[in-house]
Amino acid sequence: MKWIATPPFILDFDNSVLSLSADEIRLDLTQKQEALRYGCSWPTFKRLEQDLLLPPMGCLFLGSGDYHHLSLIPLKKLADVKAPLEVVVCDNHPDNMRYPFGVHCGSWVRWAAALPGISHVHVLGITSPDVTWLHALENHWQPLLFGRLTYWCIGQKAAWLNLLGSGKSCRSFNTADELLDCFCEKARQMNRVYLSIDKDVFNPQTVKTHWDQGKWEKRHLETLIATLTGRLAGVDVTGETSDYTYKSRFKRLLTKLDGLEKLDPFQIKSWQIEQQKLNWEILLMLQKNGH
Repeated sequence: MKWIATPPFILDFDNSVLSLSADEIRLDLTQKQEALRYGCSWPTFKRLEQDLLLPPMGCLFLGSGDYHHLSLIPLKKLADVKAPLEVVVCDNHPDNMRYPFGVHCGSWVRWAAALPGISHVHVLGITSPDVTWLHALENHWQPLLFGRLTYWCIGQKAAWLNLLGSGKSCRSFNTADELLDCFCEKARQMNRVYLSIDKDVFNPQTVKTHWDQGKWEKRHLETLIATLTGRLAGVDVTGETSDYTYKSRFKRLLTKLDGLEKLDPFQIKSWQIEQQKLNWEILLMLQKNGH
């Protein structure tokens, strides 16, 4: 698969993605932040989907991890039943949790796995307890039971899946190195892949986000991208650091329950500069490997 080189494409909801290149394409969507951040109704999502004109391939930057559900938009455009797409998500969370009010940043994987043109979704790097017994009922079971989704965890186990006869839908490893060694063997057999990177998969020493974080280092992502050479149909990056005070009491309550706290503005700026450097490195990883 030939990668079409395009400038970085930024959906700018929260001013969190600092400048990446002179030829970047940046859409000012700050007025839609209240409606779309963290989660939204399906009508709101579909209006954005209809309005956005995205490049056919390339690297899309979504901003904060609170917008990870917007990965569904490029996925729906790329999903093709004649050329099935596998989705590889680098994330500290399964993003397969129940959300009855539409779609949100922690539920979108369930909907991605249901798209006809997507053969499988792999979520790599999970250290969150969201997959454990305590949260078993909060997970969407259908994509796991029907073999359309696999959790690739570090130090966590979804043992409840064994009782449902779907123990293979969760792979557990002691370290990120062990996980990547195993997954890359599988990835070499893939044909067409969409890569979604949430930077909360990295440890805080690599980069800081406002969500709880995993154990990856930059070298783990570099290994993955190198393995996927010639297979990538699209890439998105999320996990920037930003802060927002919702007008909606409902969203204020939900984010409080998720443990999200206000950050110091000077801290945010410092973290965004670190994020900018990592974004440059991700673009270089893609270019280096012909993506």
